Amino acid sequence: MQHRSDVEAADALKQAYQQIRAEIGKVIIGQDEVVKFVLISIFSNGHCLLVGVPGLAKTLLVQTVAQVLDLDFKRIQFTPDLMPSDIIGSEILGEDRNFKFIPGPVFSNIILADEINRTPPKTQAALLEAMQEKSVTAAGVTHKLGKPFFVLATQNPIEQEGTYPLPEAQLDRFMFNVALNYPSFKEELQVVKNTTSTNTQTVNKQLNADQIIYFQQLVRNIPIADNVLEYAVKLVSKTRPDSEFAIPQVKRLLNWGAGPRASQFLVLGAKCHAVLHGKYSPDIEDVQAVAKPILSHRIVRSYHAEAEGLSANDIIEQLF
Repeated sequence: MQHRSDVEAADALKQAYQQIRAEIGKVIIGQDEVVKFVLISIFSNGHCLLVGVPGLAKTLLVQTVAQVLDLDFKRIQFTPDLMPSDIIGSEILGEDRNFKFIPGPVFSNIILADEINRTPPKTQAALLEAMQEKSVTAAGVTHKLGKPFFVLATQNPIEQEGTYPLPEAQLDRFMFNVALNYPSFKEELQVVKNTTSTNTQTVNKQLNADQIIYFQQLVRNIPIADNVLEYAVKLVSKTRPDSEFAIPQVKRLLNWGAGPRASQFLVLGAKCHAVLHGKYSPDIEDVQAVAKPILSHRIVRSYHAEAEGLSANDIIEQLF
């Protein structure tokens, strides 16, 4: 897949994005923001954490995205008794008396880590290397994962009993933390209408793995102005209470700020957001458009913030 210029390729990505949105819209009613952030994370080569109560079509959304993008898809149901080898695979003794590696479900393009906080930290950590290095190590041997590779994890925010909250190091590996809300009355009417009849929607494939890898490279090639780059890095610095850029209310409302990975994701996310909306270089509005789902899971609120009922997103808004 070759284009004469990056401008032509950017136009092609914008068009592909609109077609993908239309196809997903056949199955997923509403949730426009969620679909947008999932696709931005894919084109930015990141991972996405979807947080929402049961029944909001989180699993269906991930399956539909995999179908439309024509990618291999595996679903891993995280449970308290899941072992790391159930994810990455294990060594077995073959008939020739030699050990051979049997790959686990992580060897796929899209991994749905369903209810990721239901499994102990030892098993959660099995995904850490895969998400960061795009490889897994078993019995001292490193095995490379195929490209593209994304982890789309789901989490239920209301069940806290019998769950193991993700450690900060693992949360930091997710580009986006996206909250799913209840559908509007009209959307829910449409959902019930579609799912309680014999009508089944079929989605058409729009891209393949090679095209996605090509577009991921394109997103990195998008130029960014120095002032926008500085704005993104300064925005992340403002979340750190001891930073020179920290404003007084941040020092009071936050105990901990975001790390450098947030700055990288802000820039990549802004580049991708710009292209998908017909621009050839991101501006400050593009950085702000992706800031909340990138920063919300990387900051730790203080007692004052919780006492005043301020959410992470409320605090991030004060930084713009």
